[in-house]
Amino acid sequence: MINAITVDVEEYFHATEAQNALGQTDWASLPSRIQQQVHTTLDLFQRRNVKATFFILGWVAERFPTLVREIAGAGHEIACHSYAHRLVYELSPAEFRADTLRAITAIQDACGISPAIYRAPSYSITQKSLWALEILVECGFSYDSSIVPISHDRYGIPGSSRLPHVLNTPSGQIFEIPAATVELSKGRVLPIGGGGYLRLLPYRYCAAGIRRVNERDRAPACIYFHPWELDPDLSLLPMGWIGRWRTYTGLSGMQRKIERLLEEFEFSTMSVTYPNNPVQTARELTPAVSGRAACSKNGYGD
Repeated sequence: MINAITVDVEEYFHATEAQNALGQTDWASLPSRIQQQVHTTLDLFQRRNVKATFFILGWVAERFPTLVREIAGAGHEIACHSYAHRLVYELSPAEFRADTLRAITAIQDACGISPAIYRAPSYSITQKSLWALEILVECGFSYDSSIVPISHDRYGIPGSSRLPHVLNTPSGQIFEIPAATVELSKGRVLPIGGGGYLRLLPYRYCAAGIRRVNERDRAPACIYFHPWELDPDLSLLPMGWIGRWRTYTGLSGMQRKIERLLEEFEFSTMSVTYPNNPVQTARELTPAVSGRAACSKNGYGD
């Protein structure tokens, strides 16, 4: 079975734990490592002949357009990860719309591709920010991957569907693809989707989870990681012990874990893994009128 492999392209100082310790005004003074980290990621995929979905931060696209073109030129799928990696539920609808439009423009300017897939920073579309889905529809997105059906101190909607599903908004539908989880018992759902869970926990935990999703749910698993997680030489940023544990633990072994996943499972982009998106099909049959323009003009105090 083909599973989805996805990459959230951001600098190490964009991670939410880092932003809790530093402000955006500090970003310009910190050394960039994104180019070498993305090149490491691209080399990993090239060796295994795997195509992935890259969720590009608009901030990165503005400053490293050539890097975004390299990703697209290698045949990978281009998606949107917001502009400034701000948690959605800490924004007003107008701020979220402006951030999303700026990210779309930066990505389009960098590589000429208009992204149709969105993922919120730190999966921050929760019960208190479900309004964001309508804005994404108005902006022309047909896929979202921002809702995780677990309990977490920063994100998650416990009880939401673990498998891909269509969500309805007042402005239309969007196809939601959650990061992979397993259900051990009724109501007991555990994350296995990658990122910190892959770094912090034994490899066999994530691998067994993917097999369980494939075999018991008869569904693909959606896995993610960040290029900075493949960089064991990251600068130590000032943060509390929980932040340090979440950010730096497991960096030295992460690349080998990704390599093992690529050896043991079949992966591709989200649109290849989930080809029967009813929202995308409906839009192709009945094209919406200027979705991006609607996003820029309508609602929420704009």
